[in-house]
Amino acid sequence: MPWLTPDEHQQKVEAARDIVLRRLDRSLAPRAALADLLERREVDPRVAQEVLDRLESAGLIDDAAYAATLARTRFAEKGAARRAIAEELRRKGVGERAIASALSQIESGDEREAAVTLARKKLRLTESLAPEVRRRRTLALLGRKGYSASVAAQAYEQALSEL
Repeated sequence: MPWLTPDEHQQKVEAARDIVLRRLDRSLAPRAALADLLERREVDPRVAQEVLDRLESAGLIDDAAYAATLARTRFAEKGAARRAIAEELRRKGVGERAIASALSQIESGDEREAAVTLARKKLRLTESLAPEVRRRRTLALLGRKGYSASVAAQAYEQALSEL
């Protein structure tokens, strides 16, 4: 950008801002994802930095809000454990402080209850199968959702005892 006129620079900034705003119109996104988008669109890194800084200071880019929203929806809609949610947020480039804040809204008791609910559902769906197959499939489901082996085993046993 060393030889750009102020007007050319402003045009590049506006083009980059439009790219980001169109993406944010669809849904919230972390800053890292927006930076990747601008890089894929071959926006000059200095222009990208300027645009992202401006939008962040205006409150349009907020990694903490993004992390909190994602944590709530993944937990409520999919029953994902805090560990799985944290991994997803890390993959998306969200910082540890925002992740910790987002996960603080999920209580341990709520997480255990969600694991039991998932186990109940899986056990109902696998009623016709052999007990060892039901156990294996239920524990595998809970593992994929991010629950530790001990929480998964406890949830399985509790759900099984309630049948």
